[in-house]
Amino acid sequence: MNLWQNLEPSQLIGLSILIPFIGALLVVAAGKYPNVRETITLITATILFTVVLAITDYTFQGITLEQNAIDLFPGLAIGFSVEPLGVLFALVASFLWIVTSIYAIGYMRGHNESNQTRFFCCFALAISSVMAICFSGNLLTLFIFYEVLTLSTYPLVTHAGTDAAKRGGRVYLGILLGTSIAFLLFAVLGTYALTENLTFQAGGVFNDSHNKVAMATLLVLFCYGIGKAAIMPFHRWLPAAMVAPTPVSALLHAVAVVKAGVFSILKIVIYIFGLDNLKELATTDIMLYIGAATILLSSCIAMTKDNLKARLAYSTVSQLSYIVVGALLASSIASAGAALHIATHAVGKITLFFCAGAIMVACHKKNISDMVGLGKKMPITMAAFTIGAISIIGLPPMAGTWSKWYLTVGALEADKLFIVATLMISSLLNIAYLLPIPIKAFFNKQSADDQPWSWQQTQEAPLPMLIALGITSLGCIILFFYPQPLIDLINLIPGVATNGEG
Repeated sequence: MNLWQNLEPSQLIGLSILIPFIGALLVVAAGKYPNVRETITLITATILFTVVLAITDYTFQGITLEQNAIDLFPGLAIGFSVEPLGVLFALVASFLWIVTSIYAIGYMRGHNESNQTRFFCCFALAISSVMAICFSGNLLTLFIFYEVLTLSTYPLVTHAGTDAAKRGGRVYLGILLGTSIAFLLFAVLGTYALTENLTFQAGGVFNDSHNKVAMATLLVLFCYGIGKAAIMPFHRWLPAAMVAPTPVSALLHAVAVVKAGVFSILKIVIYIFGLDNLKELATTDIMLYIGAATILLSSCIAMTKDNLKARLAYSTVSQLSYIVVGALLASSIASAGAALHIATHAVGKITLFFCAGAIMVACHKKNISDMVGLGKKMPITMAAFTIGAISIIGLPPMAGTWSKWYLTVGALEADKLFIVATLMISSLLNIAYLLPIPIKAFFNKQSADDQPWSWQQTQEAPLPMLIALGITSLGCIILFFYPQPLIDLINLIPGVATNGEG
């Protein structure tokens, strides 16, 4: 049943943006009362998810939702509209906000973190800006809230207040704002100068009358201007941000920031350029090669990292370029695979980061070399890590299987065999840097006189953290056996289809 059926459907867009914003204000007001503050966070996240479910229901009914907020100039407004790709991202972000909030309560208390009110407030503000990005009706709106997301997450990156956190924050802010100002802003202005239209629309705003050299240049500006997609060489902000608490890492890598980047690239490819136009641009193949290089090089770097969060960070850089490559293949089925990878990578990678944080809180271990025999102390955590790792690798019966399958089929459809080879080699590299971790934890003995395992020797993280990583690891399995609702939503995106006939 639609809990919001008495509202005008278009009002749900504004609600999805306002609810987390209001939640942030309430969190600040209740800052002296941790239980109240955290209850507000969970209730706000749950209410937001019900709003997004209502929007999803209208999308499946074929009802278009639009809302103009502010007219800035003639023909240019901060406006919002609902389309299936945005709904997919909103579903992922709003659901994982609930799970991450549960996890954060256990982590922040278990790790005795300071400034917890500021943390939960900024988290809510970040989700508010993500909702605005999801439902942006034009490039101007997307650009504005893309920047708001960067600014709202900066306090989260520098949360610890240490010199290392401040350095990481400077890299984070410098690269993301620098790429936006140097490239993305000019890409938006260039698009408007060429087309006098920034509205996202089926088939794109470009047509055969527009200069192909200018379009090819704009494609490069968009790809590098959206620094949150972490295409090399503008990827350093992501590993630098690992100084943040683990719930923030989960936010950065699965819920909000990086997904906002690759979502924006995919949305611009589909609704600004159009898949048919993209095939004709000279720079499309160049960016494909750069995306493929990012996939392989970052995987190789990940193998060299002993710090678990650093290894997962470079893994994320690699996995993000799967989505970029899927968009640039200009294939209906590859675009579907890229969209699906937004969801499947989210549940897999957030599980791995949840496990990394649980290990830190329970055993105070950061380095993989120190995790020998950890499976005895933390069997639930390491089992969840194994599930998340298999999903990221793309093996059955985990969610990542389907998105990698569609990406590979799309590469074959586009006759890009070097992308097929890249995906296969990358999967082998995923195995090389992920599976040794649970193998080391479960099968390597710390010493010859190790005692037989028993429940009494377990040392798991606080219960809220276990609940959260249990939910996301279960999600990896459920999305393998029951991906159809997401696939049905993706098939509603104009020009995109899992059967390649979009």
